[in-house]
Formats: sequence, C-alpha cells, structure tokens
Amino acid sequence: MKVLHTVLAVFLLFIIGCEKKPAQVKEKAVNKIEVKQSEKEVVVKNSFKPFYIYSNKGSRENHYVPSGFMPNGKCLAFSDAYTENCYSEETCMRIVYGVQCSREDQNWAGIYWLNPPNNWGQRKGGYNLTGAQKLSFWAKGENGGEQIQEITIGGITGNYPDSDIAVIGPIILTKEWKQYTVDLRGKDLSYISGGFSWTTSADVNAQSCIFYLDEIKFE
Repeated sequence: MKVLHTVLAVFLLFIIGCEKKPAQVKEKAVNKIEVKQSEKEVVVKNSFKPFYIYSNKGSRENHYVPSGFMPNGKCLAFSDAYTENCYSEETCMRIVYGVQCSREDQNWAGIYWLNPPNNWGQRKGGYNLTGAQKLSFWAKGENGGEQIQEITIGGITGNYPDSDIAVIGPIILTKEWKQYTVDLRGKDLSYISGGFSWTTSADVNAQSCIFYLDEIKFE
C-alpha cells in the first residue's frame, strides 16, 4: 500500500510539473515580445533625419520655396544669398521690411515657404514629416528689438489642406544669433505644404525692421 501511495505521489508531482512548464515558457515569450516592441519604438523615435527648409543657398538639402509673399510683397526685400556674418555655412537670409511702406499699404507683411512654389492649397505638394519633434531656426535683428509676430508651420487650406498647424510668437530679436524652436510633438505632420512662415506688422516695429534667418530645419 505504501508503495502505491509513493507511486501516486510521484505521478502527481510529474503532472503538476508538466502543467507549470508551458506557463513559464509563455511568460518568457511575452517578455521577449515586450523587449522587441520596446526596441522597435526606440528605432521609430530616432529614425527621423533632419529635413532642411534652408541650409545654404543652392543646397540640395533645401526644401520648400520662399514664394508666398504676403499680402503682396510690396514692402519686402528678400535675399537668401546674404554672406556677411551668417550663422553657418556661406550664406543666410536677409529680410528688409519697409515699415513706412507698410503703413501706407496693408500694415503687415510676411513670407511663406511653400511646396510647390506659390501653392496655397490648390495643388498637391505636401511633404510627410511624420516623426519630426520640432522645427528649429536661427535668427537675429539688425539692431535688436525687431519683432516677428508669428512663426507658423502648416496651416495652408484650400483643396489640398495641410494636416495640422503650429504657431509661436511674438519673438523679440536680439543683435546676436539665437536659436528658436517650434514644438511639433503631437501634431499630424503627414501632409505639410506650408513648411515655414513669418509675419509681422508696422504696429510692433516703429522704425526699420531688418532681420536674418539661417539653418531652418525639421528635427
């Protein structure tokens, strides 16, 4: 009888052991999947490469075109081949906003970088910038105190509207180069044809308004 009890006990232990092994294997497999998923998320997060709006005059890295002069370009002088005291590379952008001219016109001005040129949403042309966390750019004023009222990414409407919009401002410029950023986390960047724009007005710039831009890019 004792022998029978011993055999039954060994048999039960064997059965219990067999039942535990699949559960243990399953748990390990789940852990492995979680690790792989975690690794995948890290790769996706870090996969976005810098996407330039402006790096240097004529650079193949440049995207979008400064073609959207607002409201009509009458009171603006623009150069993207300026060479004196630029932040990086050989060239930067110089913008002269004629304040007095603007007072006699529509009292404000700005430029939109568009793709394709002059596209206000009537043609296809948006880039998929999914993965970008921010847009960064460098800027300075001629004398310091110049004011940019708004920096805008996206926001183009029409038949082919941008998928989202992000806005910062106002920005008071200094005489020294300074980097600014626009937070794009949580934004739908799947279709952006209006890559970058600035606007200002005569109301916030009493005298002349001359400023410089460089190294504009999505990151």
